[in-house]
Amino acid sequence: MQQSLIPAPFLGKVRVLPQIPKELEGLEELSYNLWWAWNPNARALFRSIHEPTWIKSMGNPVRFMSLIHQNDLNNAAKSHDVMTKYKQVMDDYKEYMSGKNSWYTREYKKRGAKKELFAYFSAEFGLHECLPIYSGGLGVLAGDHCKSASDIGIPFVAVGLLYREGYFVQRINAEGQQVAEYPRYSWSNLPVRPVEDVNGNPAQVTVEITGRHVHAKVWKVQVGRISLYLLDTDIEANNETDRRITARLYGGGEDLRIQQEILLGIGGVRALRTVGLQPTVFHMNEGHSVFLGLERIREYIHNHGLNFDEALELVRSTTLFTTHTPVPAGNDAFPPQMMENYFRSFWESLSISRNRFMTLGLDTAQTSGRFSLTILALNLTAMTNGVSELHGHVSRSMWQHVWSDVPFNENPIQHITNGVHTRTWMSIDMQNLFDQYFKPDWREHLTKKETWEQCRNIPDEVLWDAINKLREDMIHYVHRTLQQQHERFGESPDVVSRYSKVFHPKALTVGFARRFATYKRATLIFRDKERLARILNNPDRPIQIAFAGKAHPADIPGQELIKAIKKISEEPAFHGKVVLIENYDMNVGRRITSGVDVWLNNPRRPLEASGTSGMKVPLNGGVNCSILDGWWVEAYRDNPLSGFALGDPEKHYATEDLQDAADAESIYHMLENVIAPIFFDRDEKGIPREWLRRVRESMITVGPQFSTNRMVQDYATLFYFPGSERHTLLEDSRFERARNNSHWKNQLRAAWPNIQIHACVEEANALPEAIRVTDKINIVAYVDLGTINPNDVQVEIFVAQMNGNPENLKTGSVAMRPDGQNEHGRYIYRGSMIQSDSGEYGYTVRVVPRHPDLVHPNEMGLVSWAHTATANA
Repeated sequence: MQQSLIPAPFLGKVRVLPQIPKELEGLEELSYNLWWAWNPNARALFRSIHEPTWIKSMGNPVRFMSLIHQNDLNNAAKSHDVMTKYKQVMDDYKEYMSGKNSWYTREYKKRGAKKELFAYFSAEFGLHECLPIYSGGLGVLAGDHCKSASDIGIPFVAVGLLYREGYFVQRINAEGQQVAEYPRYSWSNLPVRPVEDVNGNPAQVTVEITGRHVHAKVWKVQVGRISLYLLDTDIEANNETDRRITARLYGGGEDLRIQQEILLGIGGVRALRTVGLQPTVFHMNEGHSVFLGLERIREYIHNHGLNFDEALELVRSTTLFTTHTPVPAGNDAFPPQMMENYFRSFWESLSISRNRFMTLGLDTAQTSGRFSLTILALNLTAMTNGVSELHGHVSRSMWQHVWSDVPFNENPIQHITNGVHTRTWMSIDMQNLFDQYFKPDWREHLTKKETWEQCRNIPDEVLWDAINKLREDMIHYVHRTLQQQHERFGESPDVVSRYSKVFHPKALTVGFARRFATYKRATLIFRDKERLARILNNPDRPIQIAFAGKAHPADIPGQELIKAIKKISEEPAFHGKVVLIENYDMNVGRRITSGVDVWLNNPRRPLEASGTSGMKVPLNGGVNCSILDGWWVEAYRDNPLSGFALGDPEKHYATEDLQDAADAESIYHMLENVIAPIFFDRDEKGIPREWLRRVRESMITVGPQFSTNRMVQDYATLFYFPGSERHTLLEDSRFERARNNSHWKNQLRAAWPNIQIHACVEEANALPEAIRVTDKINIVAYVDLGTINPNDVQVEIFVAQMNGNPENLKTGSVAMRPDGQNEHGRYIYRGSMIQSDSGEYGYTVRVVPRHPDLVHPNEMGLVSWAHTATANA
């Protein structure tokens, strides 16, 4: 038993923080703004104040400021070196925060826009490893999105949840079993602060969950120029069960999941209102926050007297939904009874029936009849996108039944390809190299190809030295990590010391680090272990592979993959050639992506929606070797010299095993016969000239195009700006325009089934069998519109290429011109079909809605097709 320090109890405990000298007074604000996370000079400033404390704080300035001794701060204030760095960093910080020269400032002036604000909701945010409220790619993307929103200066706010125990810390035991640990984090050591509401009181929101009131405190994280608000239920006002709602990210079963999603969506909107923010556009990053749409509808009904359809019109016009999941099973869906338990009182507050509510989300294409949050999101938003060109195609096909009369490649789901935040993921060493050979303002022009073309100015010898140093730094990190891991196993010093010799600094180093979901096929490369062993152990062309990744604690198959790799790494043929690094987080991600030569990615196509980890590697002098899935389809198509493609995307396999065999063979062939020969082909100076040519092509291709600066600019121009303009139009008319639009849509839906179309080729009673390129086919259509005004529709000739891969299906439409009415009262339309390329085409006539306020021409899903071809109508 521990002996008491004094014979009587302490009266209390107090935390004493150092007094920041006036000369360094900006440090507190700087420590609480995650701007430091992507600014090496800011981090270097904290390190220069007292390096041992910086190391102890694990690179977290808030913790650093609580650990540092007063004398060390006082001495720093007297140091010329520290004060010089401090002045430069604070000048850069103030200049950045002013936003005077941002991309948005220039665009705003051109547009003459009114006041606008874009609100971004996500269940997770990966901003820095010290704030572990992310699990993987989705959260890191959200964090990068926020950083780039700050960089380009758009008016932007983000909303999420503050998880007391984060996702989980991954430990891998001696048997290779993943062990999940959940430390409780202290907010006082993290860059989060409580906020006040508009009345100066501690900000708090309340949501109803199955008849009880759940309260959440509102915290704020400052990310450069933008704010992230996080909700926390671990407060005294809640019972113990409700305090656990925000305990863990993706923890628990369906009930906890839906409670978190209610808090995020409904509570998140209320949090913004509480702090006085009125966004003009709302952006849902995946379906976890979809209930924000229902809360906004409730607001319009209760605060402005609109009915449900009118409120829905307003919400749909100003809400964006980004889907990330290319398989139906990966989208959240709940049993209807569960939805009834949680939302009965809510739909009653909207004055709609149970049936009307359920039709918003029931997935009629699935026999399970579950309530799909993705379906709900598609029904509550008029703006939707996938996260790569291929994923946009997959999503349109997967959710075709939502717009059953619309050709799948014309439904409203668009795409914006993901990116990464360059300054977060580019190593300090590579940034310093760019500073030497690039124009001084290169960081301000990351989306311009000419910026990246400057890497051709870097001499081969200099670039190769930088790449070698990054690889060596990563290997040193691997040594330290593995030694600490095996010390934890209780192994002898002799055994532990062996792990300081794994990996060779001159070997071709391959990285595979990502979430260990089964479709990503982490163990595919071990399908033929004997062949792989020969490839890795080639004395003239040695290769080594670093693995890292977490499997969800409930994903047993994913955990088995980790165990298998751990076991293989200890086999004699692979010891020292294959390593598994535990606790994959942003820190580990930066270490690996900056140090490998090749990034291996072999998901089962087309299940990789986008993927972003591979985008980070070219920023540091590496190249990708990947299945043509997700983002890599676009990069490789733009420049095949930027990396290496695995597999045959045009080939379809009878079984998954056949596909695995073919893709594994492609990996072995590529490593042995293509990649290794290029990497190890050295000139008399020991420089791999052809390899470095590919490194540069990779930088030039990936750097500007796959940046979140470009991505967020795309979101702004394609969705945020138009959505904000619609918000202004609809609200400035005191909602009359929304009322009219809702009335128009309801009338159109009611009358639409009565449309009849009769169409024919004008010159002959029979369709021509063949025509020449640029020949015309003149078509006439006789359309019975019933009670519909002809100004509310467009009649089109629709053309589709009949041959070729469905993934590359080419379709088009040509508007037909009105030509009066015939004796039967049918409207006459005429038009011509002309094709500029040979092939087999199908053509017909269709009618679609037309209205200036439609966000997408097919958003209503109303299309009438010609069912008869006749010359006498």
